[in-house]
Amino acid sequence: MPPFARLARAHALSSAGDALVAIGLAGSLFFSISPEAARGKVALYLALTMAPFALVAPLIGPLLDRQQGSRRAVLVGSIAGRAVVCFLMSRHLHGLLLFPEAFAALVLGKAYAVAKAALVPAVVDDPGELVQANAKLTLISAAMGFAAAGPGVLAYQLGGEWVLGLAAVTFAVGVGFGLQIPRASAPVPATAAERAELRGTGVLLAAAAMAVLRGLVGFLAFLLAFSLRADDAPAWWFGVVIAASGFGAVAGAVLAPLVRRFLREERILLGCLIVVAVGGLLAVQQAAGRPAGAVLAFAMGTAASAARLCFDAIVQRDAPDADKGRSFARFETRFQLAWVLGALVPVALSVPTDVGYSIIAIAATVPAVSYLTGRQPWKLTTRGAVG
Repeated sequence: MPPFARLARAHALSSAGDALVAIGLAGSLFFSISPEAARGKVALYLALTMAPFALVAPLIGPLLDRQQGSRRAVLVGSIAGRAVVCFLMSRHLHGLLLFPEAFAALVLGKAYAVAKAALVPAVVDDPGELVQANAKLTLISAAMGFAAAGPGVLAYQLGGEWVLGLAAVTFAVGVGFGLQIPRASAPVPATAAERAELRGTGVLLAAAAMAVLRGLVGFLAFLLAFSLRADDAPAWWFGVVIAASGFGAVAGAVLAPLVRRFLREERILLGCLIVVAVGGLLAVQQAAGRPAGAVLAFAMGTAASAARLCFDAIVQRDAPDADKGRSFARFETRFQLAWVLGALVPVALSVPTDVGYSIIAIAATVPAVSYLTGRQPWKLTTRGAVG
């Protein structure tokens, strides 16, 4: 069996386990905090979402780059750790111990994501296939999330602890699949030229574009949440927006590999910024109605998903092998910070939706222009291919 297929099997079980955890925690003490909480409490929650990244970046990143097999070991260890944590959460579902256990699950989940991203280049033969490989893993996540929903909902009829127990079993099976992934070769120490490439214009501009998109995702999510609540919108409208964003993420994973046949990753990133800018302008012209918000959520989900696949491919392609773990941990921390800062704006200020859509259009246009002009001298020396 090809190495990528083995990684894909482990990833499928990890994704199914994550979906079961979300179902199992529904209605628990962990989610019993009222959505009517004051903006200050919401802002505190956003700040706390940075905590897992504060642990992942300084601890997990260097561990991934330490020696042969360390990336597979972290990936398998994070799956095994979530199996144990799910078992503990099933016993403390309505107690205060659920909070630190849920936090541990979040940290392990972030560690898994970083390890997976760093491991992909070792199971893909051609760097030109990195976008396609990342897209396949994203689609597997979506498919397994839907597949796990059925058994999860049935088990929930017996109680959330049964769903968490099922999640523990799912993660345990995933450990077995993870151990079948070939151990990557020992990271070769990076040369000065390779380290300079990681700090080069191409990677930095791509990271800046990705940070803007992640910030706008957070901004739009809370802009629409507070807008719908202020308008006393029916609960199903929240579902429409969430579904639009989710379908957009799947669409981005489908489209990115197709577009990659004709354009390099850097140009796809630029196109994603343009899509968001145009989407914001069209939403403003639609008088900021609820359908416009849902359509913009779809466009944002599509662009952010495709951009993330391309950015991961850029780092997987250009980062020195000895620094891939550190690179992904560092960038993921920055992107999460951008998401939090973007989300804090509509939380701290009451932003009208039409003004918010205009902000999105402007915030995407400015970096798109900078990205287009800033990468001109760099693209002339870029090794490679189409575009």
